[in-house]
Amino acid sequence: MMMKQRDNLGQVKRIVLKVGSSLLADPAHGINTSMVKRLAKDIKALQDKNIQVCLVSSGAVALGRVQLGWLDKKLNVHEKQAAAAIGQPLLMHAYQQAFSEQDLVVAQMLLTKDDLRHRRRYINASNTSKTLFAAGVVPIVNENDTVVVEEIKFGDNDALGALVSTVVEADLMVMMTDVDGLFESNPQQDTHAKRLSNVTQLTTNIMDMAGDVGSSFGTGGMKSKLDAAKIATQSGVTAAIINGQSQGELLKLLGGEDVGTVFYCNNDRQSWHQHWIANLLPVSGKLMLKQGADGGDSIMLEHIQSLEGQFDKGDCVEIWYDDMLIARGLTNYNSEDMLKLLGKHSRNIEAILGYVDFKSMVHRDNLVMVSKS
Repeated sequence: MMMKQRDNLGQVKRIVLKVGSSLLADPAHGINTSMVKRLAKDIKALQDKNIQVCLVSSGAVALGRVQLGWLDKKLNVHEKQAAAAIGQPLLMHAYQQAFSEQDLVVAQMLLTKDDLRHRRRYINASNTSKTLFAAGVVPIVNENDTVVVEEIKFGDNDALGALVSTVVEADLMVMMTDVDGLFESNPQQDTHAKRLSNVTQLTTNIMDMAGDVGSSFGTGGMKSKLDAAKIATQSGVTAAIINGQSQGELLKLLGGEDVGTVFYCNNDRQSWHQHWIANLLPVSGKLMLKQGADGGDSIMLEHIQSLEGQFDKGDCVEIWYDDMLIARGLTNYNSEDMLKLLGKHSRNIEAILGYVDFKSMVHRDNLVMVSKS
């Protein structure tokens, strides 16, 4: 569904609602019970309007911190995993209780980025969500913090929400936080800061409006929300940021009222294949291009100045030009063979390697340009 204005928001049929730790975690009591109950009521109201909701919930690590008395402690990865293991059942228990009062059933889905990198697992997650929706169940998704490591973590649940919105084929992703939306300047420092109601394109100027500091509980500041909005909108999903502390904000948004900030899809949309390359695949190396070769078409041998990393044929690599990341793509040759070819012409590939699979190092069909914002 291609939405161009706020009036269209009333037409959505499936929503991913991402709720941040700052709204769910209470340093005194652990879980913010009143917030969880309000979420249950809002989602019940949406279901009564035949709108399906997938909830992406932060909070597990934060709740574990409270239980362990680790509020002011800087945690290493294993301590975060331990905190998540303690906090996750507490979080789901709170949801189960609150949603059962609204006659709703919830289900837990734990994901890592690795799950979405593999086509079969991606499809399995998508099919599971569709089955839950059909049964009237509310899927509650969180990153699998108890097993995740740095190489496969989403980084924050804003990015998770954006990726899940493509998995469940949502019309809208809503990020609930503790601010009223995106402002032209920091509203805590500038009392005259203007809120942006609608954003049709995430330009460099728009991205620069974001600070990069999360709350005391969360890891995702405004920058991570704009990055998530970019992933969502490029995948054909409208995105929004609203203040979850304000009662009824979600229903007002869907009613077309001027709350929060809405990010609309433009013509810069990605296919699933492009989305997979740009946002999901692990990066195995880098190709640095020569001056005058700034990408946009297939990457030929003559374009490459140098390379970094060890990669196999078909791996994802970053494409750099003039000290700037400009693209990601799938290589047609491994790093060992590519090193042998550096400085040569593509017409000499067979003579050097004894075979030629492709004339290009990265074919344009497997190349995704990265925004320079």
